[in-house]
Amino acid sequence: MSRPLTRYLTALILGGLLAGCGDDWFGESAAPPLPGKRISILSREKTLQPETAVTKSGPIKLPPPEPNEEWPQAGGSSNHAMHHLQIGDHIAKAWDNNTGDGSSNRSKLLAQPIVAQGRVFTIDSSSLVTALSAKTGKEIWHADLMPNDVSASSSGGIAYDDGKIFVATGFAQLIALDAKTGKVIWKETLSGPMRGAPAVRAGRVVVVTVDDHTYCLAADDGQTLWTHQGTLEPASLLAGNSPAIDGNVVVVPYASGELFALRIENGAAIWQESIANISRTQGVATLTDITGRPIIDRGKVYVMGHADVLAALDVRTGKRLWDRDIGGIQSPWVAGDYLYIITNSNELVAVETKSGNLNWVTQLQTWENPEKKKGRVVWTGPILASNRLIIGSNLGVLASVSPYTGEILGQVEIGVGISVPPVVANNSLYFYTDDADVLAYR
Repeated sequence: MSRPLTRYLTALILGGLLAGCGDDWFGESAAPPLPGKRISILSREKTLQPETAVTKSGPIKLPPPEPNEEWPQAGGSSNHAMHHLQIGDHIAKAWDNNTGDGSSNRSKLLAQPIVAQGRVFTIDSSSLVTALSAKTGKEIWHADLMPNDVSASSSGGIAYDDGKIFVATGFAQLIALDAKTGKVIWKETLSGPMRGAPAVRAGRVVVVTVDDHTYCLAADDGQTLWTHQGTLEPASLLAGNSPAIDGNVVVVPYASGELFALRIENGAAIWQESIANISRTQGVATLTDITGRPIIDRGKVYVMGHADVLAALDVRTGKRLWDRDIGGIQSPWVAGDYLYIITNSNELVAVETKSGNLNWVTQLQTWENPEKKKGRVVWTGPILASNRLIIGSNLGVLASVSPYTGEILGQVEIGVGISVPPVVANNSLYFYTDDADVLAYR
């Protein structure tokens, strides 16, 4: 990693990304100016507006930050409901390490890193799985899973459970590795490639393929326990989706915009819903993908599709409790009674989970060149850690936002893109850049 990048990131964490919002991050002295090139992450236009009645009902209240020791799956847990995480009050860069190939024109890095058993695990764009020491960043082992007859493939995703790393690949294989050594335990070929990470619970591994099949395999030996098929959608976004599991319910998103609740023991359908807006009829707007991970939290399912539908459903019956004409490709984040989302129009929004009403809306930068409307900006996140919503962009801009007001607290351009949200484990914050660099702060 270059020295300027390291210097910018250190200043970012200490000065901008985790600044302000009522906590004493810098002591009594004023924060120094941030190094790095300044750009505005705010746009001039808004398409959404907060409801007046909501903004007058009182300030947002969130549960206090809580520590979590590990981040074993994409989204943090099998139900993807992580609420309010805790990180240290005064954190600094601990280490960085490169873990392989980043995104390119031929293959994309899609997977969040995971953290378990004192190690950070990654999968790069060439299906190289790497285990690093969470304490020092030193490589412990790596496993090259790319078959000899495959020249390019986007990464799928990884998950940890009971001493195993489960790897969903872009070449249609689901592989279990020994988390201590990287040795292959079992390998199964499925009907199609995977772009999303597995979800693991109670000895079962559930994945979704790009040809809209769901597979449930036994974690110990890879035996297929059941399968489910959605409606095949020939056109889809280059992004991954992962099921959500809570109790005995598996909620599966498909590229068609279908959402199924299945029984984890046998794959039987409990209910079905469509998260697609049939009124959208032009161009890329017709893509109905659900690429953001659905969330199961306290009896409700929250899901956002690309085709302008954000909805809350009853997890037992599938009854739609509320919906909004809001779409996006990022995973929502639930905390207490609020849902935080990034929309297709690059709006960061706080949504009340009980009603679907909007509390605040912050418009983020949409174009690299706003005057000519060139260079679409893609934002990733958010995650909520110690009273900050943390977001990143493909332009290499990282920012923190108040979850209470939507105010931008800090921002900096670091020179390398961020396309997957950061993760939080054991009071540490981990970024995974488009260059496949892991950056650890604590």
